[in-house]
Amino acid sequence: MSQAPHSSERVVYSVSRLNRDVRILLERRVPVIWIEGELSNLSQPASGHWYFSLKDRQASIRCAMFRTRTLGIGFSPRAGQQVLARGRVSLYEARGEFQLIVEHLEEAGLGALQREFERLKAKLAAEGLFAEERKRRWPRFPARIGVVTSPTGAAVRDILHVLRRRFPPAAVLVYPTPVQGAAAAPAIVDALALASTRAECDVLVLARGGGSLEDLWAFNDERVARAIRHSAIPVVAGIGHEIDFTIADFAADARAPTPSGAAELVTPDRLELAQLLSHAAERLARSTRRELRTLAGRVAHAAARLHVAHPGARLRQQAQRLDDLEQRLAGALRSTVDRKTHRLSDAFGSLVRRSPEHQIREYGMRQTALTARLQHATLRRLASVEHRLSLAARALDAVSPLKTLERGFAIVTRASDGSVVTQAQAIEVGESIEARLAHGRLRAIVTGRDGAKP
Repeated sequence: MSQAPHSSERVVYSVSRLNRDVRILLERRVPVIWIEGELSNLSQPASGHWYFSLKDRQASIRCAMFRTRTLGIGFSPRAGQQVLARGRVSLYEARGEFQLIVEHLEEAGLGALQREFERLKAKLAAEGLFAEERKRRWPRFPARIGVVTSPTGAAVRDILHVLRRRFPPAAVLVYPTPVQGAAAAPAIVDALALASTRAECDVLVLARGGGSLEDLWAFNDERVARAIRHSAIPVVAGIGHEIDFTIADFAADARAPTPSGAAELVTPDRLELAQLLSHAAERLARSTRRELRTLAGRVAHAAARLHVAHPGARLRQQAQRLDDLEQRLAGALRSTVDRKTHRLSDAFGSLVRRSPEHQIREYGMRQTALTARLQHATLRRLASVEHRLSLAARALDAVSPLKTLERGFAIVTRASDGSVVTQAQAIEVGESIEARLAHGRLRAIVTGRDGAKP
């Protein structure tokens, strides 16, 4: 008969230790995963965390999504909704329950379309299909504009309205095609190929009004993107609203936020052109007037030179120069005499200033001025100190406890130790107190008290 092993040889787990080790093992060994399922048992407590289950026909799993992750969800989850979750496999130790810690949650259908959009965008970008150097320009004044869109939608009406308003001379040719549904993408490709083959237009506008991601999906088709790049005519995309981006937007030679914006992008503004012509006419008129003024100046300059070259004018100029030289000579003589006189006066003044009698008189005047300044400064300093002392005395008097007592207040202290009493609850009934007044003191015995402790 074998003996039971000693207790010292046993490895005994507690329940909490076992759950903790299993949780750590799961979190380390199982990577972050994506899981799709039907959302049920949704709970949204006040903490902001979400607790729910994901299930399919055969099984379900408990899920927890913490508040910091729920804030970034762009939709309101509901029971029965098919969702796509990204998270880590874990174990709720308190109850030993297998669960998924969800980090991201999205609607399953929309998420799949978005992933396909990003995949195709990355693929075509890697091929250089969206490269800026492949973008083409169209004429500033297009003679004919092609519009690839549905002939019954609001987009074509908006485009025609804008083109009629901005640039009436341009002719418009509509290539009708469906813009939604399974048949839309092949039809758009055929319309682009037809327009490219016929080469009737200077620029093509590929347009559709707004809608959901599913509504615009025909413009995320790889065939449409390649047809845009293979088009012999520049293509401007005006698809959806400003926030909507499709693969066609990236493949096109230019993107406009709306169909109307595409119409504005491919045409000049009639009013702006009229303004440009008006400004050009003004510049031409100014240039003509400036050239006429220049020619008139040149004629006047030539006439002046002819007048100057006349012999009589030369004689008059020489006579005027002789008078000028005579005046300059007389002025130079007067200037020399004045300069010598000024130097003699300066020398006499310097001699007077250097006289001892003059210096003694000057020092006496300086001493008198300094004495007056000293007396004035002393009086001003004394007045300032006296004013500051008066202000300090008033400030000290304002905060003096004696002033407070003179307004009817009293300082109450225990008769036993002289400590100040500020609360009724700090003194006992029957205890002696002393009240200091502005004039004198009062002693009393407490017979009762009111007021609660703050």
